[in-house]
Parts: sequence; C-alpha cells; structure tokens
Amino acid sequence: MLPTSRRRFLAGLSAGTLAAMLPGTRASALTGITGFRQGVAEAASRNEVLAAFYRGRGFDGIWAGSGEREVARRNALLAAMAGSPTHGLGPRRHDPEALVRTLQAAQSPYDQGVAEVEMSAAFLRLARDLNAGMLVPSEVSPHIKREVLAADPLTVLTVFPEEEPVAFLRGLAPATPEYARLLSAKLRLERIVAEGGWGEAVPAAKLEPGQGGASVVALRDRLIDMGWLRPTATATYDAAVTDAVKRFQAAHGLFDDGVAGEGTLAEINASPTDRLRSVLVALERERWNAAPRGSRHVWVNLTDFTAQIVDDDVPTFVTRSVIGAHEEDRETPEFSDQMEFMVVNPSWFVPRTIVVKEYLPQLQRNPNAASQLRITDSSGRAINRGAVNFGAYNARNFPFSMSQPPGDRNALGVVKFMFPNPWNIYLHDTPSKDLFNREVRAFSHGCIRLQQPRDFAYRLLARQTSDPQGLFQEKLGTGAETRVNLDRPIPVHLEYRTAFTDVRGGLQFRRDIYGRDARIWDALEGEGVEAGPLPA
Repeated sequence: MLPTSRRRFLAGLSAGTLAAMLPGTRASALTGITGFRQGVAEAASRNEVLAAFYRGRGFDGIWAGSGEREVARRNALLAAMAGSPTHGLGPRRHDPEALVRTLQAAQSPYDQGVAEVEMSAAFLRLARDLNAGMLVPSEVSPHIKREVLAADPLTVLTVFPEEEPVAFLRGLAPATPEYARLLSAKLRLERIVAEGGWGEAVPAAKLEPGQGGASVVALRDRLIDMGWLRPTATATYDAAVTDAVKRFQAAHGLFDDGVAGEGTLAEINASPTDRLRSVLVALERERWNAAPRGSRHVWVNLTDFTAQIVDDDVPTFVTRSVIGAHEEDRETPEFSDQMEFMVVNPSWFVPRTIVVKEYLPQLQRNPNAASQLRITDSSGRAINRGAVNFGAYNARNFPFSMSQPPGDRNALGVVKFMFPNPWNIYLHDTPSKDLFNREVRAFSHGCIRLQQPRDFAYRLLARQTSDPQGLFQEKLGTGAETRVNLDRPIPVHLEYRTAFTDVRGGLQFRRDIYGRDARIWDALEGEGVEAGPLPA
C-alpha cells in the first residue's frame, strides 16, 4: 500500500491540473512550438539515449499536452514513482512531488520543453531500477560476476508511447514467482515492524529440552510471536517447543537438533528489521537476475551450502555442498552459465595460485612433499624432484606445473561437472567427506564440492539414457579420464541469497557468510532504501 501522504498527493492531481502543468506542443503560437522544441533539444543533448529518442521524433513530446493519452502517461508515471517504495526502491530516487514542482515551475515554452525531458529522464530512471536494480553488482563486490540483463533504454522509451502506460510500467518489474513471493514477505515484515516486532530477545546462551525457567518462557513467547509455535502456557522446554525449534532451524539452514544453542539463539533473536533488510537485498538481487532460470536448472545457493537440481520451480534433487573459504582469493563467485558435460575419472590440474601459495613452500621444506602430485616442465615432461633446488624459486619465477592423475586420492574425486567459465569454477566430488558434517561448509579454493556427486550425475543423465547409473559406472570402471556430454546443456546459477522463499511462499534465511549482503545493504541505504514500515 502507498504511504498516506503519497496517496493524498496523487488524489489531488486532477487531469486538468496535470494538463495545465505541461501544455508543450499544444501551444498555439509557432514561437511557442519552436521554443518547446528548442528546450527539448538542448535538455536532451546531455544524454545520448534521450537525444536519440527526441531527435527521432523531431523533438516532439510524449508527456506534454492536454490530450487523454498524454495525461494518462503523466498520471501513470507519477503513480509508479509514488509506489516505488513498495518494490524496495529508495523514495528519494523517485520523488513525484519534486517532479510536479518542476512541471509547475515551467512557464515558458522553452522551460516546458526542458520539463518534458525531465519526465523522460525520471521514467528511464524508474524503468532501470524496476527492471534491473539500483546498483551495479560488480561495484558492490568484485565476486559478483553477474551481468544484469537490463532492457535497452532507447527501446523502452520508444515502445512506451504505443502501450497502455499503467500496464507497461507495472510490467517493468521482474515477473518471476520469487519476486512476487519476496514482495509478499516484505509486506508481512513491514507490518510486523510497525506492530512492534517479536518481543524481547531470549536472554540465554543455550537452552535444551527439559529445561524450565524465565529464559524458556522468553523462548516460548518469541517462537509464538514469530509464528513457529501455537499459543501455549507451557513453562518448560517440552516436545512442542522442541519441534518448533527444529522447524525454525531447518528454515534457517541450521542443524535441526531441537537444541537452542548459541547459533540458533542468535538467529531467533534477530529482529524483524534485520530480516526485512535481507528481503530488500534479495529483491534487488532478483532484479539483477530476473531472466528465467530454465524449466530444469542447477541452483547453488552459496549461503545454504547445497546444490539443487530444480524442475519447474521444484527441487527434485538436493545435496550438501562445500564452497570457497572466506578469504579474498578463495570465495566462490556468483554467476550463471550452462553445464555442458561431466568428466568421469578427472585429472586435477592444480591452479597456479595454489601451486605457488601452498605447494611451493612445502617443496622448499621437503622436495618429496605432496607426492600424490606430478610436477612437469613447460613441455609436459615429469621432473626429478631430487634434481631441483626449489629454494631457488618464488611465486613469480616458479617454472613448473603440478597435476594429479585420476584415482581414489584425486582432489576432484571421481567426477566433475563442467560449465566452462573464466573463473575456472565447477562442481566436483571430493575425498574429504568429513567436511559435509559441518554446519558451515566454506573450505574450498572456490569450486563447489558435492556430497552425493554420483547421484547428482545419475539424475542429470536420466534425461538422456534409460540406465544412467550403468552408463556412469561403465565410464568409471575404465579408470581413464572420460568426457560425457549432456545432450541438452543445463543452466547453472551460482547465487548468494540470505533470504529466499520456497514454492509454498515460506520464507527462509541464511547467514551472510561472506558479508556480501551487508555491503549491498549499505549501498541500498546510500540510495535511500529504508528497512521499516512505509511512512504514513
């Protein structure tokens, strides 16, 4: 719902009032028409898109005039600007009152031409924000490699005059189910914030089933207020409270053991304002990536430490994952690509950064270190470790490469899933199975390790063979490195969502392990986005 002040503002703008603000090309005198077009031409010349648009129209306006279509366009734009905070956009970026003041101040035909261009600039700014977001992802974090698919502004401006303006403006925002569900979640959280939140935080370090006392009562009350527990008068950590804690844990990416430990209580004590910030960030992220994900796709939410195969918006296979460690050169980047093939019995060609940062110091201490790896020269010939003085080299001049042949100890396990990209990121098996038992699983050099890679492969291959397991095992049994192409490439999306929904509209949250969403929120705040109820 729009803030009361903006609803009153829009209600006070009659069609006649709006028409009088910007007569433009309706001026009867030739000098007026000439002055209007001169104002348009000079104002538009400061922007390449606006200059091209108005030049193609002979500097005629699309907002100016008292005709029904012109008035409808102005009303639609002003209403969309007033409603922009419902999308989580900064109200200062889209201020209809300021635009109306500009129109009212335009008395001469020249000034009215300038005001015409101001309206088009405001339209393009709103269209860009709704369609592709307010921020440039790579400017917020260098690890966000995603290229935003923004609509071409000249095309948008050219098509708009031929369309029904309200429907056109409404259609600029993402049409994805996730965006709609996040908007609903935003409204719910704004209402909760306005009503005072979820009560007092739980004053405890750890609570377990069977306990009682004031802290348990505080836990009970907060779970009730948050909707995880039906109203009850229990003063003990009973089965109902335990079940509520388990469901809360599952929805927040925690081990669902029913014990309210330090990590669980930290999430329970998060305020609705904190959660609203996460949803506002998720809305901006959805605007960055609103293109269809594909009826079948692989979705890796880095904060969730899982990889999913998704069919028609429903996860049909989920496995735990390990992602890049929280170090500048090891964080897993965010991008989308196409998975084209898998490699069974893969070799591991050690990236240069790992060779010189991790293995070279080991070799300098002991030439026989990392014996599972082959060391080769620039011609691919294996070198005699004993004949090399590794102490003579450093990260800049080390001339050798390192690799690991297929086998049980291979760092990539028995299979890797390839979607070739500039960052050399892929999904793969691993011999380090114990890491999947951790709640936070950020340990790799950037690639994504899968707990169940064989089942993942079977599910992918099931679309192209009647015996996916047999095909995989046949290739595996040869012991030789073998490429298996996918008949139809599958979109892969490496995303980072601390707030997301399921198909039933349930809202889930995850920890901001890399701190990326905190940086996005700071940037959104800089654009005037607010985490609270919309002002009255």
